[in-house]
Amino acid sequence: MADRDLDRIAAERERIKEQYLAPEASRPASSARGLHHVAIVCADVETTVRFYQELLEFPLTEIFENRDYAGSNHFFFDIGNGNLIAFFDFPGLDVGPYAEVLGGLHHLAISVDPERWAHLKEKLDAQGVDYLLESGSSIYLKDPDGTRVELISDPLGEMYGEVVL
Repeated sequence: MADRDLDRIAAERERIKEQYLAPEASRPASSARGLHHVAIVCADVETTVRFYQELLEFPLTEIFENRDYAGSNHFFFDIGNGNLIAFFDFPGLDVGPYAEVLGGLHHLAISVDPERWAHLKEKLDAQGVDYLLESGSSIYLKDPDGTRVELISDPLGEMYGEVVL
């Protein structure tokens, strides 16, 4: 990308920041209580359970029939702090492979205590799971369907030394 394009993008970022980013002291409280769940489509329930529960150690908390599609499962994993990742399978539908598209999921970043992060990194290494280590605190890997998952050891509300909340 040309330098003038980068300069234009940086100027637009600063304009948006100036217009919309209120100083922390004057920011209103959020209308949300937290993330209830993020719902992701998967190809196979058992493969997904093995990845998230057995490899990443996120406990499966519930599984029941999807109210919107008979025969489909809706199941949940505890990712801590009262938050969940949910999955649907859609048997009989050709939903196609994961695709990074405009409006789609780029990655799911999950905060993990530094000691647990180190444990999971050792586990991934021992099992030969491919991943990308970034900035010494993020592990990026793909789930069985290609969804990019980030395990980040930074505290909630911080990212790479920046306070974001």
